[in-house]
Order: sequence, then C-alpha cells, then structure tokens
Amino acid sequence: MFDVNISKGYVDMPVPEGIDIVSEIEKMKREKNAVILAHYYQSGEIQDIADYVGDSLALAQWAAKTDASILVLCGVHFMGETAKIICSDKKVLIPDLNAGCSLADSCPADTFAEFVKKHPGYKVISYVNTSAAVKAHTDVVVTSSNARQIVESFPVDEKIIFGPDKNLGNYINSITGRNMLLWDGVCHVHSQFSLEKIVELKKQYPDALVLAHPECKRDILLIADKVGSTAALLRFSTQSECKCFIVATESGILHEMKKINPDKEFIPAPPNDSTCACNECNFMRLNTLKKLYNTLKYELPEIKVDEKIAEKAIKPIQRMLDISASLGI
Repeated sequence: MFDVNISKGYVDMPVPEGIDIVSEIEKMKREKNAVILAHYYQSGEIQDIADYVGDSLALAQWAAKTDASILVLCGVHFMGETAKIICSDKKVLIPDLNAGCSLADSCPADTFAEFVKKHPGYKVISYVNTSAAVKAHTDVVVTSSNARQIVESFPVDEKIIFGPDKNLGNYINSITGRNMLLWDGVCHVHSQFSLEKIVELKKQYPDALVLAHPECKRDILLIADKVGSTAALLRFSTQSECKCFIVATESGILHEMKKINPDKEFIPAPPNDSTCACNECNFMRLNTLKKLYNTLKYELPEIKVDEKIAEKAIKPIQRMLDISASLGI
C-alpha cells in the first residue's frame, strides 16, 4: 500500500503539524474498520483512545469475537502474535515491533522444546507471555486471570510442566497443592518490587491495602491483601470500601483504577531502584500516540506468524478460551 521503511521496528514518519491526532486516529478507525486493543500497562493516552482495554485474557477474548478488518494491538509482541493466531484472516498491527517481553525472552522455543522432551508424560501449561513458537509446544495456554482454574481442571496427580514464570508457577503451586515442574523465568518488572520500600509505604499509609500481581516474588505476595491479575486487582479496588491502595504491578493500571475510582488513592509500589518511585515496563511504553497514528495510516508494522507454528499454537490458545468460557471467566 505504501513504500514505507520500518527498519527501526516502527514507521518513522513525521506526523503533520497542527492536526488533532486523536480525531485523526478515530477517523482512520472508522474508514478502515479497525479496532484498537490496549493492555492496561499502556500509557493513559493510548488506553483512552482504545476500543477495548484489558488484560491478556480479555484482549484474546475480544480478538476472537471482533468483526473488524484490522486489529491494532497496543501491547507487546506476543499479544500481537496471539491475536494474529486467533484471527488469521485479519490484519494485525502493532505500533512498535520492538515492544518485546522479558518473560517471553527468558524462554527460547528451542530450549523449551528440549526441556519438554526430557520430561515425557508431562502436560505442558504455558503462560500467555510466550512466543508463538513456545505455544506450539504447549497443551494449554493460561493467563494470570485463569491459571489457577485451568491448572485445577487437570487431575490432581497429573504431571505438569509450567512455564515460563516461576513466580506465578510457585504461587499456583502454593494455592492448589500441586507440584508443577517450573521453568526458570521471571518478568523484569514484577521481580523488581522492593519489599522494604512497600513496608515503608505501609508505615506512611497504614490503612492502605497492598495489591500484588502473582508474577511478583513470594515475599511480596505474602504481605499482599489481594493477589490477582490486573483485571482482578482493578475489580477488587473498585469493589473494596478501602480508600487507599499500594499497587505492586506495572503502573499503567493506575490510570484505569483512578479513572473508575476518582475518590480513591492509588500508590505505585516502588522497585529496588531508588531513583524511581514507580515501576514501568520499558517495552510497553515503546508504543506512543504518534506511532499508533502512523501504524493506522500506513498499516504497518504487521504481525506475521509462520503458518505451521500458528496451526499448532491455535490449539492450546483455543483450549484456554474454551475452558475460560466454560468456567465463566
């Protein structure tokens, strides 16, 4: 359609001066029958312009049922791959191909395949934060919203490999009594929260409840008042009568929390790095309003998934969607 260079991983073109970029994006969405799916960890301005904002499970569910011709995935690369696998007949775009994931990177497909091969007789449960190639070696995919329920859908004595997040795997083991074999991977955002600094914040805000994502380390989860996915933490903070929360997950979720609960205070849990008061995913923040505009205008970069890999990967993804639907998740 356009002769545009995306060698940098995104469309590096100037946005015309003086335009209302939000109005132009809305106009292009209508003209191109496009929808924008954004993760809670995106910047507030991208969340506000998105048609759907949610966690990984919700984004997959919305991708599965949309009738749009173009899906723009404002998140990270594996989310775009998942959407493309589900919607093979649609064009799936992402504002910046460099938006990767440290957790997905911790689990190379070839190494994971060898690990699985060395443990015959094991069912393989892979977190959605993995490449399409890893999903192709998987029996069922899970997200933090449905991991417990899907693990519990297997017989108690089932031998299970769980990857790649060892913190989430340890947490699921602890609450289900399972003894899953865990891949040694972590999320660089959630593994960096400081227990000491959260304890200090609790002294300043004694009435605050601590909300933590299960990708956090065990010491953080042990002091948390609520452990759950981003969607679960958002729901809990909305339903709770408490007026103050310390939130141990990527700070992008605070935008939606404050939007829904303007009368409540949300404090980002700090990482170990003493120079920063909050914890942002540098990959998630690569997506910007300018890149989103150019992505829609030029319909690039486009997510592509090898057909053979997609044919294998759709099965565990669809199984996740089916189990989640049957459980009302």
